[in-house]
Amino acid sequence: MGFSKGQAFAMVASAALFAQPALAELPRPVRDMIDTAIATDDEAKARTVIEIARTTYPNDAAEIDAILAGFEKRLAARKVAEAEAKRIQLRTAGLLEFWDGKVELGGFNSAGNTSTTGITAALALERTGINWRHRITVRGDYQRANGVTTREQFMASYEPNVKISDRFYIYGLAQFERDQFQGFDGRYAVSGGIGYEVIKDDDIQLSVKAGPAYRRTEFTDGRSESNFAALVALDFDWKLTDRLKLTQDTNAVAEAGGTAIAIIDSANTSVTLVTGLEASLSKSLKTRVSYAVEYDSNPPPGAVKTDTMTRLSLSYDF
Repeated sequence: MGFSKGQAFAMVASAALFAQPALAELPRPVRDMIDTAIATDDEAKARTVIEIARTTYPNDAAEIDAILAGFEKRLAARKVAEAEAKRIQLRTAGLLEFWDGKVELGGFNSAGNTSTTGITAALALERTGINWRHRITVRGDYQRANGVTTREQFMASYEPNVKISDRFYIYGLAQFERDQFQGFDGRYAVSGGIGYEVIKDDDIQLSVKAGPAYRRTEFTDGRSESNFAALVALDFDWKLTDRLKLTQDTNAVAEAGGTAIAIIDSANTSVTLVTGLEASLSKSLKTRVSYAVEYDSNPPPGAVKTDTMTRLSLSYDF
């Protein structure tokens, strides 16, 4: 049987088409490199390697996209499992488990017409649960000038918070202060009210809270007084940059933060303002400089209304 010229051409073209090699798969070494990066459980590293492979082998983008989709699916499942495991741990944890802390220690010394030494130390503990958060803070300042103690201040506070929505929370506060140079052996305050997280981004956090308070002050001259009051507070943290180069190969994360607390009553209104700058020297070690202003509208006789303190310290997170 003979074929026409058109049929013969079609047969030759079909044979040539089927004879063409299939599209090449992603080279085995590249696939192994991607699999190795994924196996490290380092998400940033895996995404970087996958993106480099996509750029180097654009014709294999479909296969690379399939690998990425599988990686993201497994990653999402793992994060869900980890979050659920964390919730179970928090629900069954003991009272002393899952606390994070920070120890801060600083000092200063000057010589010349006067000789002044000062020490500041602080401890902060925080435990964050599913809905609850507990904060414990202790701070002490001690200073001598020309052989005479000129400052001896101590403060401790405990603040439990419970979430009632994504941004609103209810707080409690119990606080004790002692400062004989400001005229009181003990000042106790308790408060409770509502707080709101105005900004809760990764780089900036701002929260405010307010509520009624009760305060009792025991003065160094033997007097004491108790008053109902109102508490207003603000807490602000701002991460300026992820990496701030200081000297040589040292990197730092700088955070400017501030707190402002006002306890208002008819006898004496107290305001505390603290602003600080923090720089990380390592994962756990940080340097911190802060400036604090403490104001009492009606201090005891012989004490001034405004007291300031500049602190330079090292802190260690644990």
